[in-house]
Order: sequence, then structure tokens, then C-alpha cells
Amino acid sequence: LALIFSGNANRHAPTATPQSGWKLVHGDVFRAPAFSPMLLSVLAGTGVQVFAMAMSTMTFALLGFLSPANRGGLLTALLLLFVFMGSFAGYYAARLYKLFGGKAWKKNTILTATLFPSVVCVIFFTLDVMLWYQGASTAVPFSTMCALILLWFGISLPLVLVGSYFGFKKEVFEVPVRTNIIPKTIPDQMWYTHPLFAIALGGILPFGAVCIELFFIMSALWLHQIYYVFGFLMIVLFILIATCAEITIVMCYFQLCNEDYQWWWRSFLSSGSAAIYLFLYAVWYFVSKLEITGFVSSAIYFGYMFIIALGFFLLTGAIGFFACFWFVRKIYGAIKVD
Repeated sequence: LALIFSGNANRHAPTATPQSGWKLVHGDVFRAPAFSPMLLSVLAGTGVQVFAMAMSTMTFALLGFLSPANRGGLLTALLLLFVFMGSFAGYYAARLYKLFGGKAWKKNTILTATLFPSVVCVIFFTLDVMLWYQGASTAVPFSTMCALILLWFGISLPLVLVGSYFGFKKEVFEVPVRTNIIPKTIPDQMWYTHPLFAIALGGILPFGAVCIELFFIMSALWLHQIYYVFGFLMIVLFILIATCAEITIVMCYFQLCNEDYQWWWRSFLSSGSAAIYLFLYAVWYFVSKLEITGFVSSAIYFGYMFIIALGFFLLTGAIGFFACFWFVRKIYGAIKVD
């Protein structure tokens, strides 16, 4: 915020020529990402869908519509809310893809509707086949699988199509500076500004914001305990949102000060890398707290935790990405350039 206010203070400065740091890359900062703009827009749009699902679920839980003792009801609510939030994914994925100058809008829409659900379905079906093979009573019936597929293709896919239609009809996101035709050469960077280091560092604080509460959630999932404190979980969710936004903005600012304008993917991955730490925490929890034996039981644990980590990756990545996008638009809107 201090950076933004200082930028606003310089709006009426006598010089209009950028002098140093982040101002030098004003002509490239909104250049489309070099690697797969479509995939980034799809992931960001799906992250918005997961975010809307999480906020809606927490709101219903706080209002008392979801009983903590009824885990089946909570899982059903998560699935239904994810399906009905498909229009958000289509809308934001379409608007971002249009900002990047993409033309294959049909492929973008289909990927938004199918990428994340396809991965989840493959993992879920593989685990269910293992349970069927063992004759376990916990295997999901074939009729339930058909109902899930019907929800996906009958409700989620059309909602994504509707959201994508309105997203492509909207005007392109307004950016405050023009993009140069010829890309600027990025100077040599120090080791601590390497993307892998920045991405690994960016996920520590978001994971630290939820790691304490994660222990109780894991106990409720795998040790048959009941989780009641949804009010506190909502506070933790707000802390997670603020932490993801702040760490990504700080990392992006340092990157731009080093005249590296390729911030699109790094802003998503910096906060999204918290999912790696979440999965590593799941491995530690499996080794130290659980007494699960057998290949199938272990595969079920790690399969479900991978799905949770993937959803967490999309959630935190989207928060960091859109916070960074807002920040970059603000600071470059506060300078005068020819």
C-alpha cells in the first residue's frame, strides 16, 4: 500500500520518463506469458471456482445448514457447490485468455470445464476400482459414479460455457500502459531471484497460516473426530487470503525491480507452491500419526490428499495471481509514460 501511495504521489511529477527499477519495464509488464497463456487462464479460472466453492461452503456451515457430524452431507455440499460455481471459472478464464490475445476460445472453454474434474475423476475411479477388486463395502456404487458424471456434463459444463460466453463478450481487462512490439532483454539475475527459489519461498507463509488448523482437519478426516469450529476456520481462510496476496505482491515487486517482467506464471506458482508443503505435511502425518497398512489403504490416503493438495494449489494460486494482477495495474496506473 505504501508503494501504491508513493506512486500516486508521483503522478504529477515533472518528469514523465521512467528512471529505474520497475518503471523501466512498463512496456513489457503486461506482455502475455511466454509459456502456455491458455493453461494459465484455465488454472486461474478454476482457482476462482474453488475459491467460490470454499467461501460458499464456509458460509453455509456458519449459518448452520451443514452438520459437522454428517460428513456425507458436507461432501455432497462441496460437490454441488463446485458444480454450480462453474460459471465463475468460465468467465474469468475467458477474460484472462482474451487479455493474453488468445483466439482458440472453444479449446479454452473445454479445458476450463474438464481439466481439473478429469484429474479428480481419474484418481477417484482408480481408487474405486481398487476397492471393488478387494470387495470392500466402502466402494462407491456404479450408480453414484454415473450421477457424478451426469452432474459434470449436465450442469458444470453448461455453466462453464455460459460463463465463458459472457467473459469473451466483455471488454478486455483495461491495462494502464501499452506493450512494446519488441520485448525488452531481461538482465542477468542473482541466484536468489531464480524462479524456483522464489516459488519455493513464496509457499512457506501461506502454508504456515493454515498448518495449525490443518492438524485438526486431518484428525477429523482420518481419525474419525468431529470438526466443529467453522467460525475459526473462516478466520483462518481470511488469513490465508491475506497471506497469499501479500507474499505474492512482495515477491512480484522485487522481481519487477530487477527488471524481470515475466511475472504471470510466477505470481500463480509462488502462492500455489503452498500445496507442495501441504502434501509433505500429509506424508509426515501418515508416517507419524496414522497406522495405515496395506497398499490399497495407503493409495486411498495419498490419492485423496493429492486431490486436496491440487484444490489447495488452485485456490492459493488464484488468490496470489489476481492480487498480483491488481497490484501491477495499480502501480503502473500511477506513473505517466509517453
